[in-house]
Amino acid sequence: MEPALLNVVDVEATCWDGQPPPGQVSEIIEIGLTVVDLSSLQRVGRHRILVRPRRSTVSAFCTELTGLTASEVATGLSFAEACRLLAAEHRAGRRPWASWGDYDRLQFTRQCRATGTAYPFGRHHTNAKAAFTEAHALRKRPGMARALELAGLPLEGRHHSGADDAWNIAALVLSLAGAGDWPPPQAR
Repeated sequence: MEPALLNVVDVEATCWDGQPPPGQVSEIIEIGLTVVDLSSLQRVGRHRILVRPRRSTVSAFCTELTGLTASEVATGLSFAEACRLLAAEHRAGRRPWASWGDYDRLQFTRQCRATGTAYPFGRHHTNAKAAFTEAHALRKRPGMARALELAGLPLEGRHHSGADDAWNIAALVLSLAGAGDWPPPQAR
């Protein structure tokens, strides 16, 4: 049986305590990606791509939140190179993908449009936060850390690390899939 692979993606972006400084915009600085096999219910790959910001800088607030420093992300790929890597090595255009909420999908859309970069993902995206909320009959959509508590799963690694958050979201996806509550991919 061929594996049913899904890319679980979480991004971290430049951020500030309040409004961005004049002339700066929020840009992706880390892409966390965990590959899950929905047929075997296992996480089968864990990846981290650092992205060099072009129109913003990493603030002290951002470093405190994400653990990422300006000097660390300066060693990353350009956004266009990161998108090409997602497409070439992680089959982002062909594989369905999921994220916790719509922020990640919308951030990629905005940044691709602003930079003229080809959007790396296909049309089959699942909002894992919405799937979790529906499966657990919750009235309010929980954050990832709260969802892990509700599911009885540990928070592994550092919250607001793209690689660690993608790993944790993947655990939630597999929990839903194991219970028969993971929806089929939807075209967007």
